[in-house]
Amino acid sequence: MPDPLTSKTAVEATDPDVAAREITTAFKRISDEVHKVIVGQDQVLEECLMAMFCGGHALVVGVPGLAKTLLISTLARTLSLGFSRIQFTPDLMPSDMTGTEVIEEDKTTGSRELRFVKGPIFSNVILADEINRTPPKTQAALLEAMQERQVTAGGIRHPLPQPFFVLATQNPIEQEGTYPLPEAQLDRFMFNVQIDYPSEQEELQIIKQTTTLHDQQVEPLLTGDDVMRIQSLVRQVPIADHVARYVLRLVRSTRIREASEKPAIVKEYVSWGAGPRASQYIVLAAKAKAILSGATHVMPEHIQAVALPVLRHRIITNFNAEADGITTDQIITDLLERIPVESSDDTTSRQMDAVVRS
Repeated sequence: MPDPLTSKTAVEATDPDVAAREITTAFKRISDEVHKVIVGQDQVLEECLMAMFCGGHALVVGVPGLAKTLLISTLARTLSLGFSRIQFTPDLMPSDMTGTEVIEEDKTTGSRELRFVKGPIFSNVILADEINRTPPKTQAALLEAMQERQVTAGGIRHPLPQPFFVLATQNPIEQEGTYPLPEAQLDRFMFNVQIDYPSEQEELQIIKQTTTLHDQQVEPLLTGDDVMRIQSLVRQVPIADHVARYVLRLVRSTRIREASEKPAIVKEYVSWGAGPRASQYIVLAAKAKAILSGATHVMPEHIQAVALPVLRHRIITNFNAEADGITTDQIITDLLERIPVESSDDTTSRQMDAVVRS
């Protein structure tokens, strides 16, 4: 039987059921490999993998000591991909990350020319550790890499290796000496992944597992070609029109300026809603969620499962929300409860009514 991780049938199968089953098996094996080192954090791992399978980036937010860095580096080791860790500090310069031009002399002719020396960002998986601890100038150097998959130096564009992912970490409690990410850069992250404290049983297992001489090693399972084929398969997952419209209603309900009829919680607590990129990422993430759930098409429950990590960093709350202790997660949860899921029958009826009126 072929290995579901290395066989092309995993992502090139013509039968959607077979493809979904193979990808689910691959995901489980990666999860099992990561859990040799990481205890618990199943949802965090799933969301990071979904971002990878969609070709997106993820921002992992959590207090110190929750193994954010270890989780990302362990996940990178399960993939046969290049990995770079960049520790963001207040004195980090853009060229320290992207690379710089140096003068190189040809000793045979004596001529000199500029040569671009690539920085650590020229890798497949980038761990941007404590991304909010570096000034905006260096943070902005990531924008081109994250969006365009390239670095421009001296007027020359240098493409980054494919696949390319940025997995960044951020500490939400210590803000002294930090530089909050601007909304334009936050919007480049597909997911805002919240990592929480482990349960009592998980913490006991962590203590027992990390205070011995035994060191767990992980095995690389997926190649870059495998990841890119999975990305292609994710985009092929079908989504019905009425489910896509459900995404639109959800995202557009966060924008207080588009219509007079808005949920009360949005009118009261939101100053700026999510943009079109949120709709794109919800649909892509829902397609990945559908595959990992063993489904062959996107259903409303897949939309609901990915709404929080996609939207929580794209909704800007106002002073009323801060005063009342209302978070973006609470706003999104309220919208998910209030916005109805339109059935396909309702869609057909509305289309027929439009034809009759015309």
